[in-house]
Amino acid sequence: FPSHDRVLSVVSYIKYPLLVLGTIIEGPIIMIASGFLLHQGFFYLPALFIALLVGDLIGDVIWYYVGYHFAEKVLHKHGHFLGVSPETFESTKKLFHKYHTKILLLSKLIMGLGLALAVLMVAGATKVSFKKYMILNFIGEIFLVSWLMLVGYYLAEIYSNYIADVFKVGFIAGGILYRDW
Repeated sequence: FPSHDRVLSVVSYIKYPLLVLGTIIEGPIIMIASGFLLHQGFFYLPALFIALLVGDLIGDVIWYYVGYHFAEKVLHKHGHFLGVSPETFESTKKLFHKYHTKILLLSKLIMGLGLALAVLMVAGATKVSFKKYMILNFIGEIFLVSWLMLVGYYLAEIYSNYIADVFKVGFIAGGILYRDW
């Protein structure tokens, strides 16, 4: 097996490509964790921001593609299992097409309130211009990445200033109590 130092060296070397991949899979959690690690000095801010932005945008492209090529076919064939009739889907498409700018921006800014993937797929299914889709997602992405990195950064600040000391005191007290038994 490679040494611990060798593994850390390799991870340190490929940390930004790993971030891109992780963000494609699970963007919000990776963004918060990255903000935490930024506070600890593990990342360089510009490179971190670009990696998170690129990863989440790649994920958005994938979901647009899924919606564009597969959503309508799947919903027409199996939508009744999800409670989505063809009529409901068509009315949703019309509504989305009319308000897609507001919906896409708001969805990115509020992380879709649990519906982010559905919104991205409906954008593809309604054939929103890919260029417009990417511009709107890019704008929203700047705010989303910034916000979630700040959350992680300030959680690290709280951890460093308050929680880490509590853990140290707890471990010391536990060690003293254990020794006395």
